[in-house]
Amino acid sequence: MPRDRGQKVVASNRKARHDYLIEDTYEAGLVLTGTEVKSLREGRASLVDGYGFIDGGEAWLDAVHIPEFNQGSWTNHPPRRKRKMLLHKAQILKIANKIKDGGYTLVPLSIYFSDGNAKVEIAVAKGKKEYDKRQALRERQDNREAERAMRSRNNLGE
Repeated sequence: MPRDRGQKVVASNRKARHDYLIEDTYEAGLVLTGTEVKSLREGRASLVDGYGFIDGGEAWLDAVHIPEFNQGSWTNHPPRRKRKMLLHKAQILKIANKIKDGGYTLVPLSIYFSDGNAKVEIAVAKGKKEYDKRQALRERQDNREAERAMRSRNNLGE
């Protein structure tokens, strides 16, 4: 049976890039049950409240909502449960040291399928202050207005 090639994004956490300053990103595999995979293949998941943590030398993903599979029976999974992330030991140690230093957290950015395997993109991130968020929004708006002005200027000159 041929596997899917390429990447298919199931869910992304757009708010994470607004709320956090992203330091490092990692790609981790996920340990899932059969009904979780089927639910993800239907494109159903939410990363809104999700977070990661290191416990006993293992990386875990918690509070990510993967709804129950519609055609599932008694074998269905609980929608919010701890799921193990598969990372190299060196990556886990690097993440653990960064988090232990303080001020950093582990945030899921997206869940996707890569060549048929469920993956999660996680980031070591530092929380933004309210004024940082406002400044980022202001910069984005200024860039958009400058780009719009350049476009209208080019259209008038033609």
